[in-house]
Amino acid sequence: MENPANQVKMNLDQDEVTRAVADRYAAGAQAVENELCCPVDYNAQYLKVMPAEILERDYGCGDPSKYLQPGETVLDLGSGGGKICYIASQVVGKEGRVIGVDMTPDMLDLARRHQAAVAEKIGWSNVKFLRGRIEDLELNYDRLDQWLRANPVTDVASYEAMEAERERLCRDEPLVASDSMDAVVSNCVLNLVAPDFKRQLFAEIFRVLKEGGRAVISDIVAAQEVPLAMQQDPELWSGCISGAFEEQAFHDAFVAAGFSDIEILVRQEQPWRVVSGIEFRSVTLAAYKGKGGRRLEAEATDGGCSPKGGCC
Repeated sequence: MENPANQVKMNLDQDEVTRAVADRYAAGAQAVENELCCPVDYNAQYLKVMPAEILERDYGCGDPSKYLQPGETVLDLGSGGGKICYIASQVVGKEGRVIGVDMTPDMLDLARRHQAAVAEKIGWSNVKFLRGRIEDLELNYDRLDQWLRANPVTDVASYEAMEAERERLCRDEPLVASDSMDAVVSNCVLNLVAPDFKRQLFAEIFRVLKEGGRAVISDIVAAQEVPLAMQQDPELWSGCISGAFEEQAFHDAFVAAGFSDIEILVRQEQPWRVVSGIEFRSVTLAAYKGKGGRRLEAEATDGGCSPKGGCC
């Protein structure tokens, strides 16, 4: 079943959704935004290497890093300030590799400026942060920006040249190559993608995973279809509400993309928020690309939202 949000015509278009999300998370990179998703209990040993400003600006709803293994190559979608990436770096070890993708320059700056110091504390450097949209993992925005600085668009001919360069980058130098990841993780970010691009988002996750690889996704789901009026509210979009999948539709989106052996790892019993009578809660699920994957076992602590603060 397709996400019901894909079946309606929204007045809030892709650019408005992107702008609302970018503005909210750019602000969240500069100061703590307590309303963005919900607190999560992480393994404290992995947090010791990180500065306070990364820990304080964590806007997730689960901990998919609990389900990673040593030596894996991992992609974090919507990596924000880098918290999950830096945890994953320690879990996969020096033989593993971690790539974070985010579209918000302020969040990327937050993650990157602590990269050397965190790597020194961990004992190895295996994390890279890239700028791009998680629904289009072929286009490297930093590379395109670099090209545009040398080749500004001033007329139709230069615009066509830019389009040709964009196609070349996606074809010859993709941000994330096909069949290259052991695991794709994400923490409360898929709901931020506009409805018209959600099908493409799941197709991209499937594309970059190796055969037998898995997606481990923590996100907010709704107990019922989110009404159109709520979908048209930019504030609710950027607050992880308007774009939330109906719970069964979240599962079905993975099936439609070709995933198999889908399992719920953590499901929040009490709702995180109730808006207009609709319950919104956190879930973490795993979905495999093809056969060969194995069921996942987390660490001793659960990977869901923390009960602290009464939001989860």
